[in-house]
Amino acid sequence: MSRLILVLGDQLSEKLSALREGDRTTDTVVMAEVKDEATYVRHHPKKIALIFSAMRKFASVLEDDGWLVAYTQLDDTENAGSIVGELLRRAEQTGAAEVICTEPGEWRLINKLTHAPIKTTLLPDDRFIASHGEFEAWADGRKALRMEYFYRDMRRKTGLLMEGDEPAGGQWNFDHDNRKRAPADIDAKGPLRFEPDNITGDVLALVETQFDTHFGELRPFWFATTRAQALEALDHFIKHSLPGFGDYQDAMLHDEAFLFHAIISPYLNIGLLGPLEVCQAAEKAYTDGIAPINAVEGFIRQIIGWREYVRGIYFLEGPEYAKRNVLKQTRDLPAMYWGGETGMACMKAAVSQTAQHAYAHHIQRLMVTGNFALIAGIDPAQVSDWYLEVYADAFEWVEAPNVVGMSQFADGGVIASKPYVSSGAYINRMSDYCKGCAYKVSQKTGEGACPFNTLYWHFLDRHRDRFSGNPRMGNMYRTWERMDEDKRKTVLQDAEAVLAKLDAGEVV
Repeated sequence: MSRLILVLGDQLSEKLSALREGDRTTDTVVMAEVKDEATYVRHHPKKIALIFSAMRKFASVLEDDGWLVAYTQLDDTENAGSIVGELLRRAEQTGAAEVICTEPGEWRLINKLTHAPIKTTLLPDDRFIASHGEFEAWADGRKALRMEYFYRDMRRKTGLLMEGDEPAGGQWNFDHDNRKRAPADIDAKGPLRFEPDNITGDVLALVETQFDTHFGELRPFWFATTRAQALEALDHFIKHSLPGFGDYQDAMLHDEAFLFHAIISPYLNIGLLGPLEVCQAAEKAYTDGIAPINAVEGFIRQIIGWREYVRGIYFLEGPEYAKRNVLKQTRDLPAMYWGGETGMACMKAAVSQTAQHAYAHHIQRLMVTGNFALIAGIDPAQVSDWYLEVYADAFEWVEAPNVVGMSQFADGGVIASKPYVSSGAYINRMSDYCKGCAYKVSQKTGEGACPFNTLYWHFLDRHRDRFSGNPRMGNMYRTWERMDEDKRKTVLQDAEAVLAKLDAGEVV
């Protein structure tokens, strides 16, 4: 009996478990561009174009490999508009009574498929290094689920950067070497860019018409949309950017959107690349003397450490995880996140770059846009939706733990041992954003003081009961308590003035 093999837009791998289970002689692969998936949040146009173009090309790969593919384009007049709707339509056409699918990366779609009015089998997504069961076993009985210890187990499991039972270079983590400020004359080549072919051109025209009200710039579009191109992009990064990645991975510059970052997370997250092959390529750069240990270790940690860890947390914590808000923050997301006017140069730079490229690196996300949202008391659900909408690599399994847990501390410390908040001094130390800003980063209070400076202390003060006993935050609270009472009062009043402006929709 024939079955339908569902392949989603972030499952573009020939080694997908659903494809391995399928039978080319009897089964039909179903792939569909549907409005539901493009608009459940208003995804960045570049993200939609990346996925649709890569889907169309992957469908051709499967057809060349002997599969019968039932592919639905977004503007097909018979398009049902949803994944389940398309499955039912194709089942009626083919007579199939069962669907085989690799487990989706978000609870929303898992719920829809498990409740579909057709028998649906979800297979494990074994494109990852750690299975759900393996992560659950690691987490069982631990008081704190800290990524560093999980990462070491993944190093042991994969053998990456291991010398027998010991880590290469004599230590597990070289992060202390990876916090240099970038010089103004830095020579960063950036990611490899690809000219759109006819297929991508057709997708761009479609996206331009159908999603013209979504935040973000569609053109120029240069993402890789095939596995071959993604491999080229990886090779380019290894040769040209990985050697400098470690030193400057936390740095931020106005005129350098990418610095030495890989920009391969979109390709990893839609299936064009696999995590182990990416890490092995980086490891080879170290053993061949192309890149130093601090760069290679830091890069590998982001993939087999952090990426695997946050997926484990997402599925371990369950469907309600993304809705958590333990700090009870309720302020609406300000217009500056959508390109609205702001005097804050760092926010303007990060949001403008996001609009242009559907990309910002981890420090821009954590310590600029995320930091501001946290200290300003923004509703974490709105913050989370924003990240899911605007970044090309954002899928809920990876986005929710990063935002709800790491960035906004809305999970109460499941991921982070303390909230990641800072004053303007940190941003000034790691970037050139503060030069020419409407605010003065060195000014703590009064007209023209950097909002990060006052909101930072306001955050600590209003959450004193929760954080004052945190051993990693003791110095912050002792500094606050040593301030003159009148100075503390002034800081809090100035912060309240900033928050009042946000509430009134005024420019900050």
